[in-house]
Amino acid sequence: MIHRSCLLSIALHTVLWLSVAASRAADQPNFIFMLSDDQGWNGLSVAMHPQVAGSKGEFFHTPNLEKLASQGMRFSSAYAPAPVCSPTRISIQTGKSPAQLHWTKAAPAEPDRKLSEPRLIKNLSDDEITIGELLKKAGYATAHYGKWHIAGGGPGAHGYDEHDGDTGNENAFKFTDPNPVDIFGMAERAARFMEKSQRANKPFYIQLSWNALHAAELANRATLAKYEKLATNNAKQAATAAITEDLDSGVGKVLQAVERLGLSKNTYIIYMSDNGSGSGGRRGGLSGGKGSVWEGGIRVPLIVRGPGVNADSWCHVPVVGYDLLPTLCALAGVSDRELPPSIEGGDFTKLLRNNGQGVVKRAREELVFHFPHYQSDDGPHSSIRLGNQKLIHFYEDDRIALFDLSKDISERNDLAQQMPKDAQALRVRLDQYLIAINAQLPTTNSSFDPSQPVAPRKGGKNGKKGADKK
Repeated sequence: MIHRSCLLSIALHTVLWLSVAASRAADQPNFIFMLSDDQGWNGLSVAMHPQVAGSKGEFFHTPNLEKLASQGMRFSSAYAPAPVCSPTRISIQTGKSPAQLHWTKAAPAEPDRKLSEPRLIKNLSDDEITIGELLKKAGYATAHYGKWHIAGGGPGAHGYDEHDGDTGNENAFKFTDPNPVDIFGMAERAARFMEKSQRANKPFYIQLSWNALHAAELANRATLAKYEKLATNNAKQAATAAITEDLDSGVGKVLQAVERLGLSKNTYIIYMSDNGSGSGGRRGGLSGGKGSVWEGGIRVPLIVRGPGVNADSWCHVPVVGYDLLPTLCALAGVSDRELPPSIEGGDFTKLLRNNGQGVVKRAREELVFHFPHYQSDDGPHSSIRLGNQKLIHFYEDDRIALFDLSKDISERNDLAQQMPKDAQALRVRLDQYLIAINAQLPTTNSSFDPSQPVAPRKGGKNGKKGADKK
């Protein structure tokens, strides 16, 4: 028989453990991460840079995001991990770059080109540890709503208690007025999950991977009619602006739920996009667009509100989507020892708490964006940013271009010939990085016939050539 003193000791230890666990849960903040789709750096009515007039869209109306920005911090140099959607999504989940994960493109490869694109995995492996799994282990209730698009059995197989299943782009087309692309349905499910977690006295992590801006033509009829009057000769522009405003209304419903439940003081709200703008041209003063690693394809809006974040503050330090995993884990009290050893992201909590000042310590100082594919006029290309210098390497002709982003955010003044030593040093550093993480590269296509016509590229002219055309 167990002695009564032993039973008493076990009971006391149990009470103490429960007390510590409850105390830890009370100290842990909540997280709501909202990820929009194909929303460019200037895709909001919120300026993303205080000195760049084109960093906000004059045609868009996003009052709820304006309010969120006024209450939190805007990141002027925030980057998506990739210029297309699913590589960004798996990168955010794992804290690793798309290049390391061997998933650098969303669309199928394009045959009959000068170079052959590498084969992609396109499946979130069970071996990868996700942000959902790490936070769930730390006591969080976890939910993922909306577009998953990285397979692997869906969110439920990777740390999420509640979710919408293994969804992709097709999910956007199932929902019409009064719930366009499931914006308001997602907001309602998020509110219910907040309430459920609050009753259970558990901190929560909710990821809202909005389907918008996909299926923009399905915007609420009243919103669409408003913009059709403003853009009488541009139906696509009207639809994009309409679904942007509907999305902002959904964001507003999420923020209202946070306020109604009294969760504002202990909840971080993060809003960003999965890649740059969906079409070519100079987007917000930026060159390129979706499918290119010019700034227009990878620089995205990022707003963070939460405990310790000063209202209406700015951060100009470069951050990238795969920084979110170590950052949220640090805020949740997850130790560095519990993080996967091969993550590439860095914790930027110091930026949040020090009014945007400081540095982000990562395994490597540089940021690399690797797109060995055909989706823009530039063909396969990669870029590296170190400090304010950025180099782009184009694989078809082995050309390089160098820019100083502090003076030339539009990437119009190529300095490679004027600064050959700087260009060569960055080229070497880019190559060394790609070798170190075993990145896949395009290869020579032995069956390519330059005399044969090439089919139009999928995704439009989003590279520099496209950017130079009005």
